[in-house]
Order: sequence, then C-alpha cells, then structure tokens
Amino acid sequence: QVKLVESGGGLVQPGGSVRLSCAASGFTLGTYAIRWFRQAPGKEREEVSCISSNEGITYYADSVKGRSTISRDIAKNAVYLSLNSLKPEDTAIYFCAAVPCGAYTPLPSDFWGQGTRVTVSS
Repeated sequence: QVKLVESGGGLVQPGGSVRLSCAASGFTLGTYAIRWFRQAPGKEREEVSCISSNEGITYYADSVKGRSTISRDIAKNAVYLSLNSLKPEDTAIYFCAAVPCGAYTPLPSDFWGQGTRVTVSS
C-alpha cells in the first residue's frame, strides 16, 4: 500500500526554521518525484518545491527560493523540506505528493500525504 506521511510542522517564531519530513512506504522514492505543496487558510494550494525522480533535480517556488532546501534520503525512503527565515505568510498546511515535477497538475487520486501544519507566529 502506497503511503506518504508528513511530519515536522508546528509553531515557529518568525525568522525561525522548520524541517518537514515526507516518509514514503509501499514504493521506492527514487522512482517517483516528490512535490511539496502548501495551502494557507482561504488561499489556493501553492507548489513549494519538487525533487525529480532519478536525477534528484530540485525546483523551488519563488516564494521560498533562497531560504529552502529539498532533499531526500533514499535509504530512509524520505524527502525533507527545510524552510528558513520563516515569515507569517509561510503559515500553511504542507503536503507532499508523489507526482512529477513541472507542468503536471496533481489529481486527488495521486498519492498524497495528510499534511503537516506550520504556523509562523510570535
């Protein structure tokens, strides 16, 4: 059974950092790209970052470029998203999905995690 489980969210002060994890089971991460999305209250879902399947090429949205890093540990079958210099506007539920990077529009039927909430507030 394919499953993605996010963790690592919480309450963080502005300027702080967070490291989110996306643990996969039922498939090998290297065969799938993993994209991170976020959705803030009352806003549309936004793509944050992506790491491609075989080559591990990384992509970042402009909103997090320069203060985020996506990485993966094939042995642990996990992908990580580190966000630094957090701002209140980074507050959202963060989801990972096993979908291709680029123009592909994720579907509800794709493999998604349940999300982890990040709240940036003093």
